[in-house]
Amino acid sequence: MGEPNSSPPRVDVREAEEAFHSLSRQLTHGTVVDARDSSDKGTPKRSSDVEKGSIPEDEEAFDLREYLTSSNEANQAAGIKHKHVGVTWEDFQVEVLGGANSKFYIRTFGDEAWQFWLSPLFYLKNVISGYLPSNAKNFVTRTILHRRVLNSGLLEPGQMCLVLGTPGSGCTTFLKAIGNERAGYFRVGGDVRYAGIDAREMAKTYNGEIVYNAEDDIHIPTLTVGQTLNFALSTKTPGPKGRLPDLSRAEFNSSVKRMLLKMLNISHTENTLVGDEFVRGVSGGERKRVSIAEMMTTRARVQCWDNSSRGLDASTALDFIKSLRIMTDVLGQTTFVTLYQAGEGIYELFDKVMVLDQGRRVYYGPPNEARAYFEGLGYRSLPRQSTPDYLTGCTDPNERQFAPGRTEADVPCTPEALEAAYLSSHYARDTADKLAKYKLLMETEKTHQEAFRAAVADDKKRGVSRKSPYTLGLRDQVMALTRRQFQMRLQDRFQIFTSFTLMTALALVIGGCFYNLPPTSAGAFTRGSVLFTALLTSSFDTFGELPTQMLGRPIMKKQTGYGLYRPAAIQIANTLADIPFSATRILIYDIIIYFMAHLARSAGGFFTFHLFNYTAFLTMQGFFRCIGLFCSNFDTAFRVAVFFFPNLVLYVGYMVPVNEMKRWLFWIFYINPLSYAWAGTMENEFSRITLTCDGAYVVPRNAGNVTKYPDNLSTNQACTLFGASPGDQFVTGKAYVKAGYDLDTADLWRRNFIVLLGFLLFFWIMQTLVIEWYPQYAGGGGVSFFAKETKETQKLNEELRRRKTEKAAAEKLEKQRAMEGAKVERDPNAYADRKAFTWERLHYHVPVSGGSRQLLNNVYGYVKPGTLTALMGASGAGKTTCLDVLAQRKNIGVVSGDILVDGRPLDGDFARGTAYAEQMDVHEGTATVREAMRFSAYLRQPEHVSKEEKDAYVEDMIELLELQELADAVVRSLGVEARKRLTIGVELASKPELLLFLDEPTSGLDAQSAWNLVRFLRKLADNGQAILCTIHQPSSLLFESFDRLLLLGSGGNTIYFGDIGADSRVMREYFARYGAPCPPNVNPAEYMLEAIGAGVTPRIGDREWKDIWVDSPEFQRAKYEIEEIKRVALARPQTEKVVHSTYATPIWFQLKTVVQRNFIALWRSPEYVFTRLFSHLTVSLLVSLPFLQLGTSSRDLQYRIFGIFWTIILPGLVIPQLEPIFLMNRRTFIREASSRIYSPYVFAIGQLLGEIPYSILCALFYWVLMVYPMGFGQGAAGTNGTGFQFLVVLFTELFAVSLGQFIASISPSIQIAVLWTPPISVILGNFCGVTIPYPTLGKFWRSWLYQLDPFTRMLAAMLSTELHGLNITCKPEEFAVFNPPSGQTCAAWANDFVNAVGGYLDNPSDSSSCRYCQYKIGDEFFLPLNIRYSFRWRDVFIFFCYFAFNFIATIIASRYLRFAKR
Repeated sequence: MGEPNSSPPRVDVREAEEAFHSLSRQLTHGTVVDARDSSDKGTPKRSSDVEKGSIPEDEEAFDLREYLTSSNEANQAAGIKHKHVGVTWEDFQVEVLGGANSKFYIRTFGDEAWQFWLSPLFYLKNVISGYLPSNAKNFVTRTILHRRVLNSGLLEPGQMCLVLGTPGSGCTTFLKAIGNERAGYFRVGGDVRYAGIDAREMAKTYNGEIVYNAEDDIHIPTLTVGQTLNFALSTKTPGPKGRLPDLSRAEFNSSVKRMLLKMLNISHTENTLVGDEFVRGVSGGERKRVSIAEMMTTRARVQCWDNSSRGLDASTALDFIKSLRIMTDVLGQTTFVTLYQAGEGIYELFDKVMVLDQGRRVYYGPPNEARAYFEGLGYRSLPRQSTPDYLTGCTDPNERQFAPGRTEADVPCTPEALEAAYLSSHYARDTADKLAKYKLLMETEKTHQEAFRAAVADDKKRGVSRKSPYTLGLRDQVMALTRRQFQMRLQDRFQIFTSFTLMTALALVIGGCFYNLPPTSAGAFTRGSVLFTALLTSSFDTFGELPTQMLGRPIMKKQTGYGLYRPAAIQIANTLADIPFSATRILIYDIIIYFMAHLARSAGGFFTFHLFNYTAFLTMQGFFRCIGLFCSNFDTAFRVAVFFFPNLVLYVGYMVPVNEMKRWLFWIFYINPLSYAWAGTMENEFSRITLTCDGAYVVPRNAGNVTKYPDNLSTNQACTLFGASPGDQFVTGKAYVKAGYDLDTADLWRRNFIVLLGFLLFFWIMQTLVIEWYPQYAGGGGVSFFAKETKETQKLNEELRRRKTEKAAAEKLEKQRAMEGAKVERDPNAYADRKAFTWERLHYHVPVSGGSRQLLNNVYGYVKPGTLTALMGASGAGKTTCLDVLAQRKNIGVVSGDILVDGRPLDGDFARGTAYAEQMDVHEGTATVREAMRFSAYLRQPEHVSKEEKDAYVEDMIELLELQELADAVVRSLGVEARKRLTIGVELASKPELLLFLDEPTSGLDAQSAWNLVRFLRKLADNGQAILCTIHQPSSLLFESFDRLLLLGSGGNTIYFGDIGADSRVMREYFARYGAPCPPNVNPAEYMLEAIGAGVTPRIGDREWKDIWVDSPEFQRAKYEIEEIKRVALARPQTEKVVHSTYATPIWFQLKTVVQRNFIALWRSPEYVFTRLFSHLTVSLLVSLPFLQLGTSSRDLQYRIFGIFWTIILPGLVIPQLEPIFLMNRRTFIREASSRIYSPYVFAIGQLLGEIPYSILCALFYWVLMVYPMGFGQGAAGTNGTGFQFLVVLFTELFAVSLGQFIASISPSIQIAVLWTPPISVILGNFCGVTIPYPTLGKFWRSWLYQLDPFTRMLAAMLSTELHGLNITCKPEEFAVFNPPSGQTCAAWANDFVNAVGGYLDNPSDSSSCRYCQYKIGDEFFLPLNIRYSFRWRDVFIFFCYFAFNFIATIIASRYLRFAKR
C-alpha cells in the first residue's frame, strides 16, 4: 500500500472497507482485539478547519478483499446469516402531475389574494366530486419512466449497475423508485420485488435495507464529522445475534467509524464541523464523503447512489467506486449507481449498464458489449471518446454521430425507436429469461429471502419487534437522538449565551418595571399585570419553535429513509434535550421577576408560581410545535399561529374578565391553556396576601388642596377595589380575585393545574402522533416553476429554440474534430499587450484552536491573457482556498506573498474586472434564469454598453449553457445541474475584463454539458480572456482544452505548474522523468492524481512530489516566466490612469435595478406577503370582535384603550416574518457585493422600498378593521381623527419594517435574530406609560426609557385623538357608591373631591347612596399619563423619526456588518 511515513493518506478502500465489513457485522477476532486496544480515548473536540490537506498517519496496509473473505468465513462459523437481496422490476412506470408540455407557474401575490378566499369553495367542490362517480378525478400526468411488457429487469446480489442518460432522461427517478423513495411522484406502477418481497412490505417492515443517497449533501452543519457518524452507527449497531459473541456495541461502533474514516480519507476531519455553505466546516469533497460514510453505516443490501461522485476528484471518485465494487463482491450487496462523468476506469467496474432516453430503456446488459451494440445500430464511435460519454451521446440528438453511410433514416434515433430496437435484441430476451428463472427461484427455494428475514431479525436489539423496520426500539432511538440534540445545543455556545442573556435581561426589565409592588390597593392591578406579562413573555418565547420545525425536515427525511429512527423519536428527543436548557432559563427568569416584583414571599408561593409558569411554557412549546408539524411551510404555520395569538391573549381573563366576554365568544376562555395558567398564578398570589385600601382607590379622598376627608377609610367613603366591604380598609386577595375576575382560589390545584397539565400531555402526544403519521418533508418531485411569458420573453424563447436547432450541427462537427485529434495552433503571444495575473510565494494561514494552520504553502503561478488554466488536486488539497485567495475573497486568516496584475499591486478595480463562479449556488430565488443573468449584465457591464446589447449577450449565455427551456424558470425550483449552469452564466454575463475564476464549473454536469461549457471557456480564452478554474474528473478530451495546470497536493503544496501540451505531452514528460510514465490508454488527468498518491494507489517514487517540484527546472522556469511577465509589463509605458468608480453603474441606476428586482421578488412571494396581510387582517378582526361598537361607558373607555394598545403588537407580527427574508437577501448580496455589483447602501434602501407598498396595504386593512367595528371617532376629533389614526398605523407599520430590518442587519443568523423580538416587544410595550401608568412608573425608568420608547409617542397620539372630548356615561354597576355624613347631600360632601380629580356625581342632590363615576370626559384618562391632545402632531413626527433612525442604522449596519467569514 505504500510507506506509511512518506506518503500522504489515501482513500484506503482496502483498509476502510474493513470498516464497512465491521459495519456488516463481519469482524474477525483479531480485529476485535485491535478495536479494543485502539478505541478512541478522548472526546471529540470542535475544530474550525476549512479546507486542509490530509494528515499522514501510521497505518498498515492490507488487502481488503482477502480480509473481507476471511471475515465472512468467521461470521459463517459464528452462525451470522447473510443478507443477499436481488432486485426485480416488471412493467415499471413512474408518472408525475402535468402534461408533456405543461408548465407549473409560480404563484404571485395577486393569485394568492383571490384564491385564498375561494379555497373553501374549491375544497368543497373536491369533497363533493369525490362522491360523484361521473366526476371522477382525471389528473393530467406525464410519464417519466415508461412501461413496456418486456421492459423489465433484474439485478442479482453481488452485481453493480451503472445507469446512464442525459439530464431529464429519468436516471434519478429510476434510482429513487428502485430505492422505494416514492414520495413526490403521482404514481409508481409495476411490480418491484426485493428477494421476492414486494415494495410495500419492504417499506413497512424492512425500511433501511433499501437506501437512496441523494445528490445533495444534507447534514447538521454544527455537528462534527465524528459525531455525525457516531449517531448513525448508534442507531444501526446490530444486536447480539448479529455481532461476534465477544464484541460489544461500543467496540463495534468505534472500529467501524475509524475504518470508514480511513477508507474515505477523512480521518483528519473527525473533529471538524461538517458545515454547509454558511457554516465553516470540511471542504465540499470531504462533505460528500461524509454523506457516503453515513449511508454506509446503514448496512443496507440494496444501495442506490445518485451521482455521489459529484465534487470528488477523479482519483477519489475511482476509489469510491472501487470500494463499492469490493463491498458488492464480498458482502453480496446489490448496487445501483448514476454518474454524470464516469471515466473508463470507473465504467469497467460495473456488471451491468442501463441507458435511458427520455424515460425509455434503450440498453441493459454487459458494459463491455454496450459500445458494440450501439455501433451495430449505426452510431459512430469517436477515437478518444469514453464509453459512458459515447453511450449517453447516442441518446443526445445534438451530440450523436452516425457511422459512414448511415443516416437518421436507417438508424433508430427517437427514444421509441431505440427502445424498440433494444426490446428486439437478444439482450432484452436474455434479461427476460434470467428474470423468469430468478422469480421462479425466489418463489420455490426462498433461501435468500428466508436468510434475509432471519438476518434482519438478528440485527435487532433484544425486545424489538420482528415487524419493526428499525434496529433499535423507540426508547433507544430516543436516547440516541437526545444525545445528538443535546450535543447540537451544547456546541452552539453563542445561541446558548444569547438566549440566556436576553431572557435574564428581559426578567430584569420586567422586574424593574414592576419593582417592589406594595401590598395595597395600588399594587392589586399591577400584581395581575406582572403575572400576566411574565406568563405571556415566557410562553410566547416558544414562538421560535415554528421555524425550527421546518429547518430539520430534510435531514429527518433522509435519516428516516435510512431507517435510523422513526419520526416520533426525534420529536420526543427534541423535548427531552431542550428541558435542561429551558428549565434553567425559565427558573432564572422566574426568580428575578418574582422577587424583584415583591410577590408573596414564601417558598410555596414561588415554587407554585414557577411550576405554573414553566408548565405553561412547555404547553405553548408543544402547541407551536404542533402547528409547525401540521403545516408544510413557515408561512402557513405563521398564519395559523397568528389566528390563535390574539385569542390566546384576549381570552386569558385579564384584559376582558370572563363574565364580560361576548356570550358567543366566551367559550374560547375554557379551551385556552393560558387562561388556566394565569388563573393559577393569580390564585396562588392573592390567596397569600391581604390588600390595604388607600390612595386613588378611596372615594372621596383628599387631593390637591382638598384636606377635608379622613386619611383612613371611614364609613362615608368607599373603596373601589374589587371585593371591598363598606367601611373595611382591608380586602383579602381571595375576595379581590373572586369579585374582579371570578376566580376561586380553591380551583388552584383541583382545576387549573390539572387542566393545564392535561393540555401539556395532549400537545406532547399530539406532536408525536402528527410527526409519525403526518410527516411534512421538504422538497418534492423536482418540478420547475415558471414565470408567465410576456410578449418580449415569448419572442425571445422562440428565437432561442430556432437557434438551438441551427447550432446543433455545428457543435456536433466541432466535437468530432476535437475527438479525431484535430489541433488548433494558438499563438502564445497573441494578447501580449493585455494584462497578466501573477502570484509568488503565496502562503495562507487560518486561525484554529490553539494556533494557526497553513493551507497554502509557497505557491507560484500566473495566468496570461488568452489562456485557460486548470487548478487541480485531491479533495481537501486547498483548490477552493487558493481560488478564494487569488480572487481576494478571503476575509479571515493571513495571506502573504505577492499577487500582481502586470507586475503592480492590485487596485480598487480588481474586483470589478474579475468574475468568480463559486462552488455554492446562491441566487435570488424568485428571479427567473433570464432575469438573474440580466441583473448581472445590467449592473456589471460598463454603463456605456446599451441595454439592448446586454440583453443580446444574455441570450447568447442562455444558449451557450443550454438553458433555453429553463429561461423563464424560477431559480429556487431549479435542479442541481441547472443551478450550477446559472451560477456560471451570471458570472459570464458580466464580461470580465481581467480574469474569470470558476470553482468546479463542470461538477454536477453531464459529459455533454461539461464539454459544451469547457468549449465555450476555450473560445473565451482564444478571444483574449484569462481564465483560472478548478476542475474535477475531466475526461482526457476536456483536460486537453486547458493550456496550463496548477496541481496542488496535501497541505496546499505545489506539485506541478506549467504547460499541459498537445495530448498532455509536456505534463506527461514531467511525471515520466521522475518515474511516473502515463500509459497511453489512461486519462492523464486521473493518472497524475494516482501518481502523487491522492488515491488508493501508493505514491510513485520514494520522494515527495512537492520536493521534486521545488528542485525541478520547471519550477525555475515558472519563476523566470513570472519575472519576465513583470519586467515586460513594467517596461511598457503605463497608460494614463483612468479614474474608475467602485461600481460599473451610477448609484441611481443601481437603486432602480435593485428595487425593481425586489418588487418582483415580493410579488412572487405570496407565502410571505399574503401571510403578512393575513396576519394584520386576522389580528385586527379578532381584537375588534370582543369590542364591537363600543359605547361611552367607563368600561368601554377601557376597551377603547385596549383596542388601541393592540397596535403595539404590529412589530411583533411583522418582524418574525421579515427577518428571514432580509437575511436570505443578505446572503445573496454578500455574494454579489464581492464582485462590486452594487453598493450596500443600495441593498439596504432597496430592501425598505420594496416593502413600502405592502406596508401601506397592511396598514390600511388593519386600520379599517380597527376603527369601524369598534366605533372609533365619537370624540371631538370625529372622522378626521380616524384619518389621523391611519397615519399613525402606517407609521407603526413602517417602524416595524425598519426595526425588523435593523435587527436582521446586526444579527449573524436567523436563530439569533428571532431572539431579539420578545425582549424588544416587552420593553417597548411596558415602558410606554400606559401598561404601567406614567405616575406609578419608577422615576429611574421615567427619566430615560419612557422618553426613548417610540410607543410612548405612538400611543400618545392615538389615545389623545380618540379620547379627546369623548363624553363618558357610567353604567349603574360602574359607579362607586358611598353615603355622605348625616345631613349632607352628595354634592356638599364630594364636590370638592370631584372638582380636584375629575369625574362626576350622578345624583348630587341625594343624601345617600352617592354614585360617583371616575371619568366625565376622555381627557381625564390620558392627562395624568403625561399625554396632551395638542402634542399629537409633535408625537407623530417624533415617532416617524424613529423609523428614519432605524432606516439609517440599517444602511450603516449593511455597510459594515456582513457576518461572512471565509
